[in-house]
Amino acid sequence: MDTLSFKTYSAKPSDIEKKWVLIDAEDQPLGRVSTVIASILRGKTKPTFTPHMDTGDNVIVINAEKVKLSGSKMTDKMYFRHTFYPGGERFTSAADMLAKDPTSLVKTAVKGMLPKNKLGRQLLTNLRVYAGPVHNQAAQNPEIIEL
Repeated sequence: MDTLSFKTYSAKPSDIEKKWVLIDAEDQPLGRVSTVIASILRGKTKPTFTPHMDTGDNVIVINAEKVKLSGSKMTDKMYFRHTFYPGGERFTSAADMLAKDPTSLVKTAVKGMLPKNKLGRQLLTNLRVYAGPVHNQAAQNPEIIEL
């Protein structure tokens, strides 16, 4: 009997090719745009995906201040952090986060969708978020992705 042998592909650092991708978040739901960004950062959109390596692309997000949340999430959705002091729980609404730092809402959403380990922290460095339509990575000739 002829048995087929398949080998699992594992990318080597020399095989990895990183592109630059531009995503416009204007009038896009936060969760929808964040899942696309996390998937591209992780490298899951490529056939060379390797779980333990950074095979993803660099992502530029523009118009982060114009991202949308459905329903009353802008006022009701709360983000939690702790100061590491007793009684140091702090809650911030999505509207307050958007007003203080428009990029933090997108960064926080994407960070929650990446692995919680060294690889996830490394992948997050490949993300650039800008509040307005102007970005500093024009020299990289980013590929525009329509959502």
